[in-house]
Amino acid sequence: MVLPQPHRDPFLDALRPYVSLVVEELVRHGFAVSASWLDPFDPRDTTIVLRRGDGLQALVYDEETGWRFGDFVSGKQGVRTVLGAARTLNGGLLPKPAEVVRCLVEGDFTTPVMFRRHTDLDDGYEERLRAAGVAGIPVA
Repeated sequence: MVLPQPHRDPFLDALRPYVSLVVEELVRHGFAVSASWLDPFDPRDTTIVLRRGDGLQALVYDEETGWRFGDFVSGKQGVRTVLGAARTLNGGLLPKPAEVVRCLVEGDFTTPVMFRRHTDLDDGYEERLRAAGVAGIPVA
């Protein structure tokens, strides 16, 4: 299992517990996770690369729009990930890890939604993110 490594910046590292739970849930459901990392700021995001068949696909999470899925085109830690044929997963901004997997397996996609702006530092997101990373609870 390839969990995201701790980031030296605590603000960016705040994503790691939640994303680690998603990686663990993907592995439990038979997905081959080949890499995961925390990405740049503005907005903060993270990438989980999946080996599927002969190619690579990826889930990318950002703090404004939630999860999206597509063909992995390029990316690495510190560089924004590029997806081909990206689709936004249903489930809201911080769905439970099991809900992320369900949406992926069932193809439950939606049109992109801007849930918040990364500059909204006092909107309660940090508390919801901490709660989601601790217990995998839905925090809408």
